[in-house]
Amino acid sequence: MTDPKTPRRPRFVELSPDRVSRFWSDASVGPHVDGGWAVLLDGRTPKTPDKALLVLPTEASARLVAAEWAAQGQFLDPSTMPATRLASTAIDRIGQAREAVADEIAAYAGSDVVCYLAEHPNPLVERQTREWRPWRDWAAREMGVILTPVSGIVHQPQSPEAVARVKAHALSLDDFRLTGLATAVPLFGSAVLALAVEQGALEGGVAFDLSRIDEQFQEEQWGVDAEAAERTEARRAEAELLQRWFEALG
Repeated sequence: MTDPKTPRRPRFVELSPDRVSRFWSDASVGPHVDGGWAVLLDGRTPKTPDKALLVLPTEASARLVAAEWAAQGQFLDPSTMPATRLASTAIDRIGQAREAVADEIAAYAGSDVVCYLAEHPNPLVERQTREWRPWRDWAAREMGVILTPVSGIVHQPQSPEAVARVKAHALSLDDFRLTGLATAVPLFGSAVLALAVEQGALEGGVAFDLSRIDEQFQEEQWGVDAEAAERTEARRAEAELLQRWFEALG
């Protein structure tokens, strides 16, 4: 369920939609003279939309991006390059807007999906209670983020201390992890689930399924059409990519 107070998703770098022919043969990575690991296309480092070099903090994260370039066909397809988009956003945008991004992440803790239980039917309420409570408990235990569950969709503010802890954690991250967290939070509608993925406590695909328990329940009752199923699988793939992103950043 979506609360009207849920903040807008941050604006991220969009890769060029222009049709670009593949201009490289080999995609690899190598250490950069100024630190980090550069993506290399035939030995040269491509640039972000804002013309910065595509350099990442770890070899594994650079390889994740390079693999997307290696997998391209005759023409560049930005829709198949989510890690490249994350890297470009981290390099071009996040460093200049860390406070605002952290505020948006923290705002989700104030209206987190895992805190809004349905009022009925009972099987849905029981499923939400069973599946979400362990992750609220995890957030309290591991992150010091104590959130109170409610029944129904009427917004109930969470404690300022909990929201402040989420913001403080977000600001403690480097630009690349912060970009991943800022992408995961609106995808799940949940700061708790996003933090669990960022911390390596929860798999991305599992977090995505947890975020849509009410949708899954409705699908079980009424079925799902092919177009909706395709959208769901695309979003699950994004969640799984975010897990690999955090793992690659170390």
